Parts: sequence; C-alpha cells; structure tokens
Amino acid sequence: MTGITEKDVSRRKFLKTGGVAASAAAGALAMPNVVRAQDAVVWKFQSTWPAKDIFHEFAGDFAKRVNDMSGGALKIDLLPSGAVVKAFDLLDAVSTGTLDGGHGVLVYWYGKNPALALWGSGPAFGMDSNMVLAWNKYGGGQQLLDDIYKSLNMNVVSFPYGPMPTEPLGWYKKPVESVDDFKGLKFRTVGLGIEVYTAMGAAVNALPGSDIVPALDRGLLDAAEFNNPSSDKALGFQDVAKVYMMQSFHQSAETFEILLNKSKFNALSDNLKAIVRGAVEACSADMSWKAHDRYSQDYISLQSDSGVQVFKTPDTVLDAQLKIWDEVVAKKAGEDNPWFQKVLDSMKAFAERCGNWKYDQEVDFRRAFNHYFRA
Repeated sequence: MTGITEKDVSRRKFLKTGGVAASAAAGALAMPNVVRAQDAVVWKFQSTWPAKDIFHEFAGDFAKRVNDMSGGALKIDLLPSGAVVKAFDLLDAVSTGTLDGGHGVLVYWYGKNPALALWGSGPAFGMDSNMVLAWNKYGGGQQLLDDIYKSLNMNVVSFPYGPMPTEPLGWYKKPVESVDDFKGLKFRTVGLGIEVYTAMGAAVNALPGSDIVPALDRGLLDAAEFNNPSSDKALGFQDVAKVYMMQSFHQSAETFEILLNKSKFNALSDNLKAIVRGAVEACSADMSWKAHDRYSQDYISLQSDSGVQVFKTPDTVLDAQLKIWDEVVAKKAGEDNPWFQKVLDSMKAFAERCGNWKYDQEVDFRRAFNHYFRA
C-alpha cells in the first residue's frame, strides 16, 4: 500500500466540499424557499354569487390558481356574495379598499355608466362572448374600459374573462309564443336587458342571483332569467317554474370580470402582477371547458329529474329583440354619455372585420351534430 500524497489530500478535500455544495444546490432545487406567512400578501376577495352557484366555484378556481402559481406569496381568501357587501355593492367596496378584489360581471355596474353593460348586454353586433374578449384585448376594448372606470373615479383594475354561452330567455309558467306574452309580466333581468324587456312590455326588477327564486316563489316575479343550466339548477328555478326558454339576444355574449383594487394591484411585484394576469387567462380557458361539461350534464338533469320542459324561443321574439336593441342603444348613445358611442363604434368595427372572416370560414357545426344525433 502506497502512502497518501499531498496531491491526494487536496483532491479529497475538493471532492468533499464540491459534494456538499452540489447537495446544497440539489436541495435548493428540490425544496424551494417557502414564503413565510408574515411575508405573504393576503387579499380579501368576494364574489357576487351565492356559495352554491357554479359562478362562485369559478371565482374559487381563480383564487386557487393564483395561490398555487405564486407559491403562497399572494394568497386570495374568497368569500361568497353578502359576506362583506351585497352583490351590487362590490364595485364600490373594491374601489374604496373595503375589499381587495372581487368576481362579478360588468353588467352589474350598469347604474354607474350604461356603457359598462355593453361588455355583457345585447347581441354585440353578432359576436359571441369569445369574440367580445378578443375585441377587449386586441381591439381597443380594454383601454375604453380603463378610461370609463377612471372617469368614474373608480380605483380599480378590471380583467374581463370567461366567455359565457348565450343566456336562455329564462323561466316561465307557460311557453313564450310572442312578444305580447311579455306585456305586464313581472320579470327579472339586469344591465341593458332591463331596457330591452321593458320595451317588450315587462315590468322589470333587477335582482341579484340569490334573490330571484324566493321572489318567484312569493309571486313578486312571474318569470326571470339568470344564466345557465348549472346556476339555474343550483338556485332552484326548477322548483318554482317548469318552462325553460332557450336562446335570447338580451345577453348573448357576456363575460365575467376579475375586479381588483388598483392600489393593491400596483403594489405587487412585477412577478406577482404577471401571475395574476396569467391566472386570469388560464382560468378563462378552463372556465369555458368546465362550463361545457357541467352545463350539459345539468341541462339533461333538469329535464329528466325535475320535469322541466325546454322550448326554443320563437324567431319572431329574437327578431323583435334585435329591433328593440337598436332602438335602446340609439337612445343611450344620444344621451350625455360619450363613452357609450365610443364603445359601440369600437365593438362594431371589430365585429364587422372578424365576423367577415369567422362566419365565412367556419362551418355550421349543427349540420354535423344533426347528422349524427338527430337524423
């Protein structure tokens, strides 16, 4: 056995210290720094939806996405509608800092400026809700939205997201056969839909989601619309009405809104701001996919388990809605509200350009569906 040289000793020291360093590096990769609880940014976040509504679940999906993506550096605590403020008071609460953020729809702020309802009410010049979101991001909509909130002195950052399917005409005691059926009808809707149904002859009452079914049950309403089979089922519409009318232009292209206190958002690091923006877009896609899965299941359940009868809204009613909508927006644009016409002009230009391409290129998918399932 030969003796250990000075060179061997140096080599062993190098391997030993190098191995320690490598182990430490591997440990750092395997176990990233955990954000201490006292260092985390915590936001109080409320939805405008009852806890049982799938919309509140969508809000929870956003909160979880942010919490997971930030590794605990930003934590969103989600509360249901009414936990801090009523649904229609969310915008003011977020602006003043009573809440750090919230989940809702832009049509709820119709009373602040009717132009905000254009992100959800009406036929949107033939765009579906995903096209409306495309307009918002790439066609100038977001800048207009930011400017409207600024003009209202609202200290908020708004992220429209989550393309909704066309809303049903709603729930009734008997099938709707013509526009005349709305005369004197005590009806619930929101946004610029209020103007449309009022012009159709209804006596409209704008109620938040949680109040609709109790009002129908007590006879304070004769009929109402909300949004989709899953939400409608969870709220209990099938217990107070059995006629479900599908298709309408009153809110055929609505989107959700993530609303954040601007001061709180601006105080975030650039990394956390990017995480919030990324979470909005990721949840927008996931919400759409989940809606297809859940809405279709509940659509079947409402009919098979609750005896609900589904009817298509007559074309005469749809045509009347379009005509009335044109009259409503012309009146609103003529009022002292420059934002309304600006939003209309921007939406119309984008809809014409994109619609010319979209409806020329896309095939009618109902043709294939009917071929396989309704031949």
